[in-house]
Amino acid sequence: MPAEPGVAAGDVPPGTGEAAGRAREDGPADRDAAASRAPGPAIGRTRGADADPAPGAPPDMPPDMSPDPWARLRRATNARIGLGRSGDTMPLRHVLEFQLAHARARDAVHAALDLDALAAALAPAGLPVLRARSAAADRATYLRRPDLGRRLAPGERDALPAAGQELAFVIADGLSAAAVQRHAAPVLLACLERLPGIGVAPVVLATQGRVALGDEIGERLGARLVVVLIGERPGLSVAESLGAYVTFAPRAGRRDSERNCVSNIHDGGGLPHAVAAERIAWLAREALRRGLTGVGLKDDRALVGDTDQAARIEGR
Repeated sequence: MPAEPGVAAGDVPPGTGEAAGRAREDGPADRDAAASRAPGPAIGRTRGADADPAPGAPPDMPPDMSPDPWARLRRATNARIGLGRSGDTMPLRHVLEFQLAHARARDAVHAALDLDALAAALAPAGLPVLRARSAAADRATYLRRPDLGRRLAPGERDALPAAGQELAFVIADGLSAAAVQRHAAPVLLACLERLPGIGVAPVVLATQGRVALGDEIGERLGARLVVVLIGERPGLSVAESLGAYVTFAPRAGRRDSERNCVSNIHDGGGLPHAVAAERIAWLAREALRRGLTGVGLKDDRALVGDTDQAARIEGR
């Protein structure tokens, strides 16, 4: 049969043959779907299974899913950012995580310090371990009356010996006994390794204590310098953070401006034990050499953020 005019031999004219048969069998919706699969410009088309992945998406991410724009920021902070929404509230997973963090913070505040376990952990220091109580009789009083946590209970002062050493360590439960239980002994032992030749008084374990309690204890021990290791106020990202407060010539009535603080000592992205001990030891040596602490004594060595230096301190 001769070819139709304008149609080359071997071509199938439009509207005839197999293609025409399919068009007659398919409905309008099927024809529209077939047209959407036809090659052509992607303008106005949704991402299909054969589309290229979104820029920055992991290789195994389905191409019709966009990467989370908050993911990189979350890796840089413990703050709760970009949590999203489920209906008119947050996704259930984030709600439960928040409730868990709040429960851990409350537990850290109300937990009791295990003095026997802490004393056992301090045994490698080879120092006597003494115990003392603040004037706050219990946890409820401690939380309501911060002033009572800053001074010794009646009779406690007389029970402490006048050791007359250069340095005294006081470990107080503060607002997170969990932090003290976890971090105080390793930090103190690491400090002693970095303070050879300095006389150290017996270690005092204080309950219901605030930072200023170390002033009265250090004064009674006759120490030139006191270092208070204390549980910091827990937050919703970290509930077990330890702080260290260094005070020269401790005595009752010292102001906060007369102290140096090394804070955020924990293993959840805070200061590692070795780095914290290095900073505390430096402050202790310089305080004894210069005869001061507080605003007049600054550690300008910038250990925080110096990855190489921090690695060297930790022996990595």
